[in-house]
Amino acid sequence: MIREDRFLISRKPYAIDLTSLRGHRSPTPQGRNPYYFDGRINAVWFRRRKGVTVACVGTLWDLQHPEPTDARQFLEQHDDGRYGGDCEGRWDGERYWGAQEPEIIGAHLSLLRPMLANYPAIPPGYDGWWTFQPAR
Repeated sequence: MIREDRFLISRKPYAIDLTSLRGHRSPTPQGRNPYYFDGRINAVWFRRRKGVTVACVGTLWDLQHPEPTDARQFLEQHDDGRYGGDCEGRWDGERYWGAQEPEIIGAHLSLLRPMLANYPAIPPGYDGWWTFQPAR
């Protein structure tokens, strides 16, 4: 991934919680590497759905070797954006989609409502903008 200072929704950027990297080593059944790092990191992003801007919360994941030393290295090594982020909650200003547990819904909406209201600002505690698209 590449970090950019400007927000352009067309580049499908993510704001990342750099403190949230987690993962574990898993053995590799074949290949030259004895293991891979199965990592996840929390992210938020804006997208357009049917002409409406929505705010999303979820995670980015990747399998990497060698194991990254920190979140920035994890993001810099993450070069396959085919699947994008795993969306866990989405807010369009009227409707919420996502979790079914009341505590998680509340946590998502406490992040997504002000995020959408302050579009395209990066929410507090997040670093952005990160994109899979090559630099122009």
